[in-house]
Amino acid sequence: MKNKDELPRCPVATTVSLIGNKWKLLIIRNLMSRTWRFNELLKSLDGISQKVLTDNLRQLESDGIIYRKDYKTNPPKVEYGMTKLGLELNKVFDALTEFGDFYKSQI
Repeated sequence: MKNKDELPRCPVATTVSLIGNKWKLLIIRNLMSRTWRFNELLKSLDGISQKVLTDNLRQLESDGIIYRKDYKTNPPKVEYGMTKLGLELNKVFDALTEFGDFYKSQI
């Protein structure tokens, strides 16, 4: 996890640095509802590559937004879910949903 000195001064820029790409937003959207296995996420995100999904999951985990649970089994079983900190983003996603619905109603 980054320390305060590594984050932008602006709170909006801080939030954008944590969730500010298309794939992170969609990954978080899915994980808000339940835990997911890697292949489930991969199949649910049309157009994402395995490498991009892996990179984004690692970044989100490093930032403390999601957790990774490895069951240490063969075949491998790994699940991803939201941390308590990450669940605070629910307010942000509610606002994004509200705006998206409003925008669609206006065009």
